[in-house]
Amino acid sequence: MGGWGGFAGGGVTRGRGGAVDPVGSSLVSTRAAQGFRHGGDVVCAVRGLTKTYPAVRGRRGAPATPEIRATDDVGLDIRRGEIFGLLGPNGAGKSTLVRQLTGLMRPDRGSVEILGHDIVRHPERAARILAYLGQESSALDELTVSLAAETTGRLRGLDARRARAERDDVLDELGLTPIAGRPLRKLSGGQRRLACFAAALVGERPLLVLDEPTTGMDPVARRAVWSAVDRRRAEHGTTVLLVTHNVIEAETVLDRVAVLDRGRVIACDSPAGLKERVAGEVRVDLVWREAAPLHVPEVAALRDRVVESGRRWTLRLAPEEARAVVATVTGGAAFAALDDFTLATPSLEDVYLALGGAVRQGLVKA
Repeated sequence: MGGWGGFAGGGVTRGRGGAVDPVGSSLVSTRAAQGFRHGGDVVCAVRGLTKTYPAVRGRRGAPATPEIRATDDVGLDIRRGEIFGLLGPNGAGKSTLVRQLTGLMRPDRGSVEILGHDIVRHPERAARILAYLGQESSALDELTVSLAAETTGRLRGLDARRARAERDDVLDELGLTPIAGRPLRKLSGGQRRLACFAAALVGERPLLVLDEPTTGMDPVARRAVWSAVDRRRAEHGTTVLLVTHNVIEAETVLDRVAVLDRGRVIACDSPAGLKERVAGEVRVDLVWREAAPLHVPEVAALRDRVVESGRRWTLRLAPEEARAVVATVTGGAAFAALDDFTLATPSLEDVYLALGGAVRQGLVKA
């Protein structure tokens, strides 16, 4: 069943245009209040987990690939009732790590223990104690929304009556009842993802593993997802492992987060705790209408200090210096070329870069 149901930080000042997605902000106080209501006992313990993909020789026009250390001596403790996140850019090793935690891939070495079960030695036990929403869910495509949820429940050991009852409850909770009779392959990307999430919830499991669960969803659907997660945490002490490279989502919903880079955990703390590491900096984003006006001396002088991404320039500066840069580009000749600017307190992306994350593999901010 595993692969089936497959903002900057606070204090943002906006320049020309640009709104912050509000989804999840109303849930922050709920999560803070819940905190670790269900205790600090460890649900999932990971020790020394390592997985290496061997080098592949090129043949028939296909390029060779070097050896890749997908997970590198990873150690984690995930506590009961928390939402624990794995944050990192594409290629950081998040999905490979999750596949090892869910028994779908055997590590080269290391251990994974979930609720006392050795998942490396007994990978078949994972399906009995966790629900996994992977990135792909093609196995469900020919089923209707209703049948996908019911079938998941039956495969998890529910009798027909209970599977249908849980199906109906979950579809109603997520607002999917009006499309319950439609095949998943005929749904929009966001609806299909929400239907797969619904299937993952049927047949209660103490651990939910969600790999990019809200990809493609609109704000209403994302709110429904996190409300459903909160409800299960409050009522059943459900633990959630969330895989994401979305900074906004990570800062909004996570209790703790492990930051991954090239297979290594480079930091692990609450989002607030991680951001304290770069508390003395301010991020300045400058978005140019077309190209940056390098003929303006004040702009040209900044180029060696920026991270460029298309029309966007990003600088991380001391507060006084950040104010001076904004004053320069908004009050001088560069202003005509400026489309938007943002001053913001540090985000988890700033933490990632400050800790040595790969500059060219930025995290997603929306």
